[in-house]
Amino acid sequence: MHIHASVAALLAVLATATPTSAQQPAEPPTPGSIIAAAPAEDWRAIDPADLLVMDLAPDAAGQPRRVVIQLLPAPFSQGWVENIRTLAAARWWDGTGVYRVVDNWVAQWGAGEDEAGKSKPLPPGITPVPETAYVTSVLRGPEDGRDHVLTGRGANGGREEIVVSRWLDPYAIGAHVAGWPVALDSQGDGTAWPVHCYGAVGVARDLSPDTGSGAELYAVIGHAPRQLDRNIAVVGRVIEGIEHLSVLPRGTGEAGVYRTPAEHTPIRSVRMGDALPAGEPLRFEYLATDSDSFDRYLAIKANRQDSFYKVPAGGVDLCNAPVPVRRVQS
Repeated sequence: MHIHASVAALLAVLATATPTSAQQPAEPPTPGSIIAAAPAEDWRAIDPADLLVMDLAPDAAGQPRRVVIQLLPAPFSQGWVENIRTLAAARWWDGTGVYRVVDNWVAQWGAGEDEAGKSKPLPPGITPVPETAYVTSVLRGPEDGRDHVLTGRGANGGREEIVVSRWLDPYAIGAHVAGWPVALDSQGDGTAWPVHCYGAVGVARDLSPDTGSGAELYAVIGHAPRQLDRNIAVVGRVIEGIEHLSVLPRGTGEAGVYRTPAEHTPIRSVRMGDALPAGEPLRFEYLATDSDSFDRYLAIKANRQDSFYKVPAGGVDLCNAPVPVRRVQS
């Protein structure tokens, strides 16, 4: 068989060349590469009924601004979560606005309860939530010694126990339960609680014993204010659109409240994800926190050894290992 001279020369070079894998070591894995390689079975769908969808007025360029919030599952913060569902069904937030933005802290929205005399009546069905609901019960497994969180989602109305991964972070024992970062008590009182990471959504309140109704919400837009844990209810996290809150002008009034209503960012609508008009499906997935992929993701987060990093940290703060969430294209 006749082979063109240039092709023959190329084959000769390739035959004697050292394989690329032998010339250069493979790039060490990164959190991004672990996420990209996670198989389909390591991802869990987020129910649209657990999504709170907030549409702000378009920006100055006329571009839409949508913020998608995933609400916490049982057993965490369910009194406030149920109030939020009631408020959304009543379209209570429509026509209100973002009225408080504090640099490296929060963006807050609702009817402006921080502005005297301007609060909006709540719809029927809103119930008070006690301070004891800031935490939930944890059981010590008698056989394996691991911590379990009661979820209340077992068969026939029973309680399902989910084993949590755990490590020490600066504030508590860090853990993940069903895709959510939580902290566990290190003093032995058997409690767990959701934490204030970047993008976390919490319930604004007055002084204790008030715990807030869920009508006034905020999203963390700065460094994780973990000192708020167990002092204010966390009810969810922003999984898409946090930039529409984090870039808003900072309030110059007391406590970051805007001085005039004209400074507010109007809220056009807030709906649950399963109540959106037809043709607006919202499909998201999170990386299962009980999967091998998530274990590898955490290990790499704590011990970066790729080309940019020279000194592995040997650990990672709970809020610096966010649970990967992705939008699923229809």
